[in-house]
Amino acid sequence: MSDVARQARVSLMTVSRVINNKGDVSSETRQRVLEIIANLGYRPSAIARSLATKETSTIGLVVPDVSNAFFAEITQGVEHLAYSRGYHVFLCNTEEDPQRELAVIQSLEEKRVDGLIICSSRLEEEKLIDILANLPAVVLINRRLYQTVEDTFDSVTLDDERGGWLAVHHLIQSGHRQIGFLAGPPASYSGAGRRKGFLAALQEVGINLVDGWIRHCQPSVEGGYEATRYLLGTYPQLTALFCFNDLVAVGALQACDELKRRVPQDLAIVGHDDIPVAALVSPTLTTCRVPRYELGARAVNALLARLRGDCPADCSQIVLQPELVIRESAP
Repeated sequence: MSDVARQARVSLMTVSRVINNKGDVSSETRQRVLEIIANLGYRPSAIARSLATKETSTIGLVVPDVSNAFFAEITQGVEHLAYSRGYHVFLCNTEEDPQRELAVIQSLEEKRVDGLIICSSRLEEEKLIDILANLPAVVLINRRLYQTVEDTFDSVTLDDERGGWLAVHHLIQSGHRQIGFLAGPPASYSGAGRRKGFLAALQEVGINLVDGWIRHCQPSVEGGYEATRYLLGTYPQLTALFCFNDLVAVGALQACDELKRRVPQDLAIVGHDDIPVAALVSPTLTTCRVPRYELGARAVNALLARLRGDCPADCSQIVLQPELVIRESAP
């Protein structure tokens, strides 16, 4: 800035006003300063600016698996809206590892991000509350977290219980009574909600659940494949599977192909999320569609509202609804 001011024969304050597009600078002076800035290749120091304003114009985003299309589209929603509001996003991938999640949250805190969005956290509740207490503003996606009975961290969630109910109700309506559930990670908030919906649909029609019909697995193709091999090997009477997500459902399709179980004739399969692959596999997947982009965009809106201090009363608990999409795997 000193070099610019010296060549333009103006004060440092005038250069600052031009850079920040403030008034009290003549058009002739502004143009001369801008030309010298361009010639010198000057760019304002983001570090210096953040020290002065106590803001970095950055948001941290933590996701468990960046390769999963579900989280990729949430990330897109976060990045698009944040950029339109003048913020940049630091994306951190935890690879479903709670210890790595803890480390990246601490790293983002050290980088002085203005706020943090955490998607599908796998951390235990007490540990997560402790670390989030040090951050200026936080929004959780796919997780509800209570500080006290009355007070909760801001969150954008899906009605997972409704999604589980929709999937299993459809299977029951199609005549199935022996229905297994590939339930995803034990620590998943979404998995717990979908389990509630699964059980509620069974109870409505008086179906007695065999405990072994629920099998936790990694939320991946490999996890679905292994869990399906186990369930069908142990409980061959199963006629349908509800899967934690579409990747798990794709793994179930692969296992059925190896086991010579025809889908849907021998075994109906329903996924969850409606990621692009759901309409591309054969047979195409019946699944619950999730507004993934909107989950990310709404989280940014809630975070920025919290940073501005004008978060409305209902800002802290945004719940979006899933929609059943019927395709070939469970017509």
